[in-house]
Amino acid sequence: MVEEVRELENIIIVGAGPAGISAALYCARGNLRPLVIHNGIGTLEKAEKIENYYGLEEPLSGRELYERGLAQARSLGVRLLEAQVLGIGGFDTFEVQTTAGAFETFSVILATGGKRTAPKIPGVREFEGRGVSYCAVCDAFFYRGKQVAVLGNGDFALHEAEELCHTASGVTIFTDGLEPEFSRHSSIPVNTMKIQAIEGQDRVMGIRLQSGSVSGELSAQEAFPSWMPAEGVFVALGTAGSAEIARQMGAELTEKGNIKVGPEMETTIPGLYAAGDCTGGLLQVSKAVYEGAQAGLCAGRYVRGKRKVQDRSFSS
Repeated sequence: MVEEVRELENIIIVGAGPAGISAALYCARGNLRPLVIHNGIGTLEKAEKIENYYGLEEPLSGRELYERGLAQARSLGVRLLEAQVLGIGGFDTFEVQTTAGAFETFSVILATGGKRTAPKIPGVREFEGRGVSYCAVCDAFFYRGKQVAVLGNGDFALHEAEELCHTASGVTIFTDGLEPEFSRHSSIPVNTMKIQAIEGQDRVMGIRLQSGSVSGELSAQEAFPSWMPAEGVFVALGTAGSAEIARQMGAELTEKGNIKVGPEMETTIPGLYAAGDCTGGLLQVSKAVYEGAQAGLCAGRYVRGKRKVQDRSFSS
């Protein structure tokens, strides 16, 4: 379980790419002491050479730009925490659940990049909305008393599986041939065999496994047959992206699965903002920097308003 909640933060920014760091810079200059929680460089690392961004006399690699952004943020006193965000809850304030503990905050800016792609397993696309889901918090209610599976091998998958344990009759994590990379122990069963297909008729009925394709010791999988019944399959590969977190919180998404935002980068949940690739549109550094700046400024105004209300309530 996560650690106890710490002192209330003003603003937590999830992601340390151009959008997240840009938001952090504006929050820091507004004396809001933002906390940036990130899980490494992300998709920016794939950029071999960036030469179409203002002020670059010579091209930079994505990693070089990323490192410069972190250094600039540190120079302004921005706090950086490398951890994986597992989920965010709350109403009047938010609780950000991470592998480093839980953090309470007035406002959250999501800036972890674009949505993740679905695994190339036969049946995943075909059964989306008919037994294949991407959000345990959203859909656990529909699987009360049923056997379900979670696809993934990291802490995000473990977190989703634990959410489902409250309602499902049984939960198994399937790693699809990968070694489990959980940061803590869990009693939830884990199957490391390769997945051949998600099968069913009108809805998901089970998972077909590739016999003999096992990661780790074969003896650890002897209890699992080559076909496992499951009425629901929850995809939780890698880490939770911005869209996944927003969907868990109940924020509205666009038809393309991006986070729906207004002109101030506000989502449909008060106090929750989003910036960068997760909002769709032009997937460029320049667009991410603008949206991060706008989100930082507007989230700052929101937090100051919340603090004034809080101060008045304390003084009355």
